[in-house]
Amino acid sequence: MKKNVAVLGATGAVGQEMMKVLYERHFPIGELRPLASANSVGRELAFGPDKVKVQEATKDAFKGIDIVLGAAENDIAMAFAPAIKESGAVFVDNSSAFRLDPSVPLIIPEINAGDAKNHQGVIANPNCSTIVTLMALYNIHKLSPIQTLVASTYQAVSGAGANGPKELMAEVDALSKGEAFEPKVFQYQIAYNLIPQIGGFTDNGYTTEEMKMQNEGRKILHAPELLVSCTCVRVPVIRSHSISATFVTKDQLSIEQVQQAVRTAPGCRLVDDPASKRYPMPLETSDQDLVFVGRIRRDLTNPNGISLWCCGDQVRKGAATNAVQIAELL
Repeated sequence: MKKNVAVLGATGAVGQEMMKVLYERHFPIGELRPLASANSVGRELAFGPDKVKVQEATKDAFKGIDIVLGAAENDIAMAFAPAIKESGAVFVDNSSAFRLDPSVPLIIPEINAGDAKNHQGVIANPNCSTIVTLMALYNIHKLSPIQTLVASTYQAVSGAGANGPKELMAEVDALSKGEAFEPKVFQYQIAYNLIPQIGGFTDNGYTTEEMKMQNEGRKILHAPELLVSCTCVRVPVIRSHSISATFVTKDQLSIEQVQQAVRTAPGCRLVDDPASKRYPMPLETSDQDLVFVGRIRRDLTNPNGISLWCCGDQVRKGAATNAVQIAELL
């Protein structure tokens, strides 16, 4: 049965990627309605070989729509959610506005698809780094529950939106010419630099981005006791986030058991051959949907600990594709 689909925030990087993924996955669309601010009305966006004109996002724009894919900021998502629900559509939202709401399912389809059945008109898409990390860990967690996780994320500039890569490339160009450049997207120069802050700092010294790994991970895995210590770093990479994860399981697992768990995990690819210098890298994981996992090794500080490295395209599986997969569940 064909569904009428609206994309809220269609002109942004994630919104356009949602439309690309809808086409690639042959989603059964009756009408596709790209929605954005009044400034973008009439702009044409690609949908496969065709073009679709942007319409203004108003409270009346959701009439006749079955599913709304949200690619807008928190305030916009919260402003339009009541109208979306009133229209009878289901809102699959990529913002963080509803992720920790107890009444809103937080879904990674390969992990907790069943939770989507309990929606009350809104389903939340998790944070991009949370998705990539839990995709790598879930089959291991099923073997033996993960009790603690220490993670460091290396997040690409495209995670800050379409202007992130533009700023990085403009800085590289300016620096190569010896010219000054004033950062606008990031708080410091990102070219040839690392910025160990994504999101605002909280009272415990962690950033809002860092706390998402624990708060969202607990909800998705149904593991309320999970303890996570996370450091999020913006790196001068165009696309695909990378995560270093060291975790402790209830029972001691062998490296072979962990490798097999990753090898058979839906949506993952084991890339773990140190002798041949094969391991996940952002360049290889960009513009596709698999999470690559490798560098699997014993943690030297805890007999039940394992360390691994994973990479995944945060615009696709970390955002757009995951949302479309949720729509497919519906």
